[in-house]
Amino acid sequence: MSIKVGVIGAGWMVKYHAEGFRAAGAEIVAVADPAPGAADKAAAEWGIAKTFDSVEKMLAEAPELDAVSIIVPNKFHAPLALQCLKAGKHVFCEKPPGLSAAEVEEMVKLAEETGKKLMFNFNNRARPESQAMKAYVDDGTVGRINSAQAKWIRRTGIPGFGGWFTTKAMSGGGATIDLLHMIDLSLYLMGYPEPAYVLANTFDDHITDPGFKGPWGIPDREGGTTDVECAAHGFVTFKSGQVLSLQVSWAEMVKREEVSVVFQGTKAGGKVERLFGRDGLDETAIDTCELYVQENGNSVDRTITTEACEDMGRIHSAANFIHTINGTAEPLNTPDQAHKLMLIIDALYESAATGKPVAV
Repeated sequence: MSIKVGVIGAGWMVKYHAEGFRAAGAEIVAVADPAPGAADKAAAEWGIAKTFDSVEKMLAEAPELDAVSIIVPNKFHAPLALQCLKAGKHVFCEKPPGLSAAEVEEMVKLAEETGKKLMFNFNNRARPESQAMKAYVDDGTVGRINSAQAKWIRRTGIPGFGGWFTTKAMSGGGATIDLLHMIDLSLYLMGYPEPAYVLANTFDDHITDPGFKGPWGIPDREGGTTDVECAAHGFVTFKSGQVLSLQVSWAEMVKREEVSVVFQGTKAGGKVERLFGRDGLDETAIDTCELYVQENGNSVDRTITTEACEDMGRIHSAANFIHTINGTAEPLNTPDQAHKLMLIIDALYESAATGKPVAV
């Protein structure tokens, strides 16, 4: 019997959720969105039978739902996840997990109490390069990763001015919380160690400059708020002795958009990287996956060739949620890991505000 899924939010990410769920054998039976006509448009495009203008109506009038996916602004991730878990549904939620670690902790507790799956769309874990590198970590080739550098930087990548992305009350922050994927991927490869301290600073130099808007940015909102950072640099230490440095930006004086994790292990180093010729344009991207080893007294750089993945793992990530529910795959991410990630994000913002290291 196939898993029946309802989608909350009718934006562009529905494409990837729908393809992933269906690839795993699930059925998408409903979509809900309060914006007039949004649910009907998505339903027509993706062949979804039922449409609703509220989550309450969807849960009440589509009781056959086993699971929901949440594709809405960050502020609503936790409230909707809690609402759906209480209704007895498995939950797949877009990143970030919530606005804070406290919100995620509440989500984790309720998922445990209800026995329902709670997963997040950390899709960069599902990229072929990331999975190939994780296999080398798991089989001992890399050894222990002592240090890593996480980077998602853009030169011109502010996603609109005055909308929910640049409004802290709606988003929880700017580039850091939006582009947290490489921080998560670093932690994933490192074994998600327990964080100890965070030292960081944020910068908002270009947050009101239209010259730094991304090519795919959402429409500007006249008179809207721009109270978030456009760049962050920081350093995380872990109780295990491992360390992580990070650089994240929407708008920063760099050559091009770069998405990468570089690490140094006891047996091998490595890199998973995506370089863009122009910010935000996938068709200009070049993916690289490499291992660095010493063999027979020589420095050897191994190139790992993987299949192309233009969707950056989004389809595989969604499919993994369904396979996890069915018990045919291990989850690519866990609620505990999401909570640790948000503890680090919270500490990063606190350190930037206070100018001091923050104990996690």
